Amino acid sequence: MSTDATTQAASTTGSDEAAVRRAISSTPRPPQAGALSAALTFGWRGMLKVKHVPEQLVDVTITPVMLIVLFTYLFGGAIAGSTAEYLDYILPGILVMSVLLTTVYSGIALNTDLTTGVVDRFRSLPVWRPAPLVGSLLGDSVRYLIAGTVIIVLGVIMGYRPAAGAGGMLLALALVVVFAFALSWVFTTIGLVMRSPNAVMMTGFVAIFPLTFLSNVFVDPTTLPGPLEAFVNVNPISTLATASRGLMEGHAVAGDIAVVLAVAAGLTVVFAPLTTRLYGKG
Repeated sequence: MSTDATTQAASTTGSDEAAVRRAISSTPRPPQAGALSAALTFGWRGMLKVKHVPEQLVDVTITPVMLIVLFTYLFGGAIAGSTAEYLDYILPGILVMSVLLTTVYSGIALNTDLTTGVVDRFRSLPVWRPAPLVGSLLGDSVRYLIAGTVIIVLGVIMGYRPAAGAGGMLLALALVVVFAFALSWVFTTIGLVMRSPNAVMMTGFVAIFPLTFLSNVFVDPTTLPGPLEAFVNVNPISTLATASRGLMEGHAVAGDIAVVLAVAAGLTVVFAPLTTRLYGKG
């Protein structure tokens, strides 16, 4: 009796499998996702991560607010004579600093995916190989926009009124986001080399903090000692801050913008292929 039941169950299972195979074979295979489509899908994944863990936005909302409020009201009177004058000088610089600090998290997120095995799954997918990398950075660009928007809105609330108006602020924000996208390739390379997210974070901040503080973000370089002034003047972050101030005030120098775009292109040309190669070695 039990033998007949087992035989009948096996026959039913076999027929179900055959039906599934026939259904699959009769359905045309969906087209493979294109490079842009795959990258946008992985970018949307980054947005969904923020949706489910909104605490990830703390670094792009609370931190910029603390920076601009503390520096303006603590040092504005001592450095520029009044907080209003110092706000005019420091806001474009804080915009640059806040967005560039956020780029470190691109490397942290990639290293987290690497150490938890998510990257191994991505490598097995039949999609354009760099799509997870490009998509992740596109998603991070939204974080850069949020950080920059928070700074600009807060600055306007505090009394910042740029001569070039809203158009100048948007152009400055766009330039900073383009540079940040290029810089994030550096930290994705670091994220693939380091062994843990904490190591990526420490390495990233140790690198980015001196470069942002040794720039013209906070003070006029002419007030610095000669050797330090020379370094600040050749620091690309200084050029980015100067270009952002120029765009907001309506007297941007084309040479400064060209230097910023050239450095951004150079970072992308060097580190994007390096990141892609390291990513593909797994």
